[in-house]
Parts: sequence; structure tokens; C-alpha cells
Amino acid sequence: MSDKNFTHKNWSALHHLFHKELLSKNKLIPKGSNILISVSGGQDSMALLTLINDLKKLHNWSISVWHGDHQWHEKSSIYALELKSFCEGKNISFYFDQAKKENVFSEEKAREWRYKKLCERAKTLFKKDQGGEDIYLLTGHTSSDNAETFILNLSRGSNFTGLSNIESKRLIENRIFLIRPILIFSREDTKQFCNDMKIPVWEDPTNSDLKLKRNLVRKKIIPTLEVIYPGCSERINNFSQKMSNYNNERNDLSELAYLYCKDLRGINRNLLNSMCIEARCTILNRFLKEISEKQCSSKNLTKMATSIYEKNKGQINLQEFLKIVWNKNYINFEKS
Repeated sequence: MSDKNFTHKNWSALHHLFHKELLSKNKLIPKGSNILISVSGGQDSMALLTLINDLKKLHNWSISVWHGDHQWHEKSSIYALELKSFCEGKNISFYFDQAKKENVFSEEKAREWRYKKLCERAKTLFKKDQGGEDIYLLTGHTSSDNAETFILNLSRGSNFTGLSNIESKRLIENRIFLIRPILIFSREDTKQFCNDMKIPVWEDPTNSDLKLKRNLVRKKIIPTLEVIYPGCSERINNFSQKMSNYNNERNDLSELAYLYCKDLRGINRNLLNSMCIEARCTILNRFLKEISEKQCSSKNLTKMATSIYEKNKGQINLQEFLKIVWNKNYINFEKS
């Protein structure tokens, strides 16, 4: 369906680009989807809410809004009520949860709380849905968030996965998908959109708190980098996408290497030992995932791969009731 058939008087360039993106990725948010939008009240989530609400009839979507009140500032409860009134005025179902301060004392804990509550609400909607359809959770992450996340993860010493582009779609639980549909836009885009469309925004005053790491990156580090190297945010996003492509390629090649080394008797030790230490660790980690959900640390994988390389026979206890054993020719797991 073309947006030419849409007669909404406020159809904008951002509507056009967003609709074009959805049509090119028709599996991102399928027609007839049940959608739960996480809305903070800031410019990004309000832009997302407006776009989805304006396009819902074109795609036969059923939409609801969820808001999480962290109680990080004295007006948070007022903001929640005003946002509820806004949604009710547009006949959009509104749900919200209020956190206990001791449960959201850091950025990480607040994020964990938000996703936990968002999934709980999704499960409630899922049970009510007699058709048993998938649930799509939408968040207002933009390309600006992606650049910030890249810098934060790079500074933490993250691996390739952590430096990859934020995923636009991923399955987080059975029949519950997390969707980030406005990654094609920057924070400047959503700001301009809200201004042009006269969309109300409830800006959290804690977004200016430079004690929060993401705010420091957003308010100080990226603007400074933009002064030194104009356009760096876009280049960071492009590099992050390349890292995603590289990581996908690496995973596929690692799977082929794993299948090459494995047969009914286990992992062929001679084939494994012909590879570099990094490849050996990757294959052993893939082998471990077949029998255990527990993640093995990079340090322990390296120790394991080195022992298997140096000794013709041995065993290492991995966790309770599980060990890896090997002889001159093959590597296997055994239950203790």
C-alpha cells in the first residue's frame, strides 16, 4: 500500500520515510500486529507513538502504550497522568507501572526493571488475545542511541557483539518480539518532528544529570567529537553496522568450522588444534552450548583450549556434574 492513498493532513516527510522503511521490511511489524509501545514521554518515544498511531489503520495494527515511572524526579507521577490523558484522548489503551526507588538505583537496574515490566504487561495482553497472535514491543531507540551505546560499550571493553548495531528486531520470549523501528532517524530528526507536528513532550529532568554515563556521552562526549570530526555520529553508526555484518559473517563461518570438526565421536582434536586459539575457543564454546545454558568465560575457554592443545589426554570440570574430557583423537563432554 502506498502512502499516496493516505489523506491525513499531517502526513510528513518522516511519515513517508517511516512507511517506506516498513514496506521494505514487511516482517518488522506485520499487518494486523498487536503492538505495545514503551513511551517515556520524551521526544523519541512520542515521535514513535505518533508515527505508529497515524499508520495503524494502514497496517491494521492494534496498539497500546506502556509507561514506566522510575520516580527519579518529583514530577514523574504528574507526567505519567498527563501522558495517560494524552493517550486516552486518542483512544489508545494506556498502562503504567511505578518503580520502587531501591529497584532502579542505577541505569542498568532501571533498564532491567523496564523490560521486566514491559514483558509482564505483554504477557497479560497475550493471554487476553484469543487469537494467540505474536506481541510486538516497540521502543523509541534512534541512531543517536546506537552511537552512544557503541561508545559506552567500546569504553567498557566489549566484544564484537557489543560493538554491533542495535538490532531492530529480536525475539525476547516466546511470541514476544522487541522492535526498534525508528533506528533510521536521529535524535535531531525526532526533535524536529515533534516541533513541526506540535507533539507534546514530557522531558525527564534526569536526562540532564551528567552523573549518568549515557547522559555524559550524549551531552558532552559526542558533541565534542562532532566539533573535532563533524559527522562522526553517522560514521560511528555506519561502522557499527559493519560490525554487525562482520559478526553475522563470523558466526556463520564459525558454525561451518564447528560442523567440520564434529562427528558422531565428538570434536576431532587434530582438526581443532590446527586452528588458531581464537577459533578453537569459538568452536569449544559452540560445543558447550549444546549441553549447557551456562556461559563459559573467555578466560576459562582459553585455558580449556590451551590444555587440549598441549596435552594428549585430560579432563576439566566445567560445572557440577559436567566435565570436558579428551584423548589423542577426540573431545567430548561427560556427566560426573
